[in-house]
Amino acid sequence: MLSKSQAKVFFLGGTIVTFIIFLGLSWHSLSSEVPKRTHEENLSAKVIRGKVLWEKNNCMGCHTILGEGAYYAPELTKVYERRGEGYITAVLTTKAPWQPRGRKMVAYGFSATDAADLIGFLKWIGETDLNGFPPKPAYKK
Repeated sequence: MLSKSQAKVFFLGGTIVTFIIFLGLSWHSLSSEVPKRTHEENLSAKVIRGKVLWEKNNCMGCHTILGEGAYYAPELTKVYERRGEGYITAVLTTKAPWQPRGRKMVAYGFSATDAADLIGFLKWIGETDLNGFPPKPAYKK
């Protein structure tokens, strides 16, 4: 059994060691892993303008991206891979609201330039290494 002072030393020592390990792992992730997985070299002005449009139009109010956002509309992390540029352009530039599978999509009527910027952002997000997220559904054959 530990005395009160020994328990304090044990607790503080364990806390300090764990905190140092946490700092080391955080530094490793932020300095080497994140840039490698996100492909920072592919960030362009187009991608950044697309991100600004994404935030300005509150797309996360309905959609999720990288697992974050609302769950009303589909996850868009890998939408470029699933649907392709033509489909996404048609959705973003349409002037009429539509209801895929009963969910109402607002008709933003983006210009071709704005749609290209958003597509660039979605393509960049889709190329991010996410360790297998989102998982592919296991369809029954």
